[in-house]
Amino acid sequence: PGLSPSTISRLKDVWKDELADWQTRDLSGQRFVYWWVDGVYLHARLEEAKQCILVVIAADETGKKHLLGLQDGWRENEASWTELLRDLKARGLTSGPKVAVGDGALGFWQALVKVYGQARCQRCWVHKMANVLNKLPKGVQKKAKEALHAIWMAPSKAEANKAFDRFLATYGAKYPKATECLAKDRDELLTFYDFP
Repeated sequence: PGLSPSTISRLKDVWKDELADWQTRDLSGQRFVYWWVDGVYLHARLEEAKQCILVVIAADETGKKHLLGLQDGWRENEASWTELLRDLKARGLTSGPKVAVGDGALGFWQALVKVYGQARCQRCWVHKMANVLNKLPKGVQKKAKEALHAIWMAPSKAEANKAFDRFLATYGAKYPKATECLAKDRDELLTFYDFP
């Protein structure tokens, strides 16, 4: 009813070799226009340090998604992201994305500019909504979540801006920390409206 230690060890060696092959594959001639990035923290009772897995998922010009990068890093700092991005570039990925989507961890954004120059930044709505809702009382969160959905689900950027202003007007006086958290990233939260 379980795998023997020798089987587990053999499988681990196979997977390690497959990962090494994948992490060194040639990326020459490939073009990815959208990137989604995040640091994933594993809680497998490993070590106390803030080790994480840096993940880059990309979409090519046809919209097909690819797992582009996967590497362990120290937190989500600039040095770890820079190492991953330089590795992608060294393997032939000569240009960065038109739009990168990620949370507010500054390490990635600094590394992106350093390695690939300018790309448009799109803040992740999942992360931002969680941050805003955490600054509101539980009893208000359901309605506020609906109002936040109205922003990023709007059919146009003009409508999104109206919904954004409505949210700020509705919650600003009583919950300024929540509205400040949202308002400070307004441009980066609406970037995706400028793209197909």
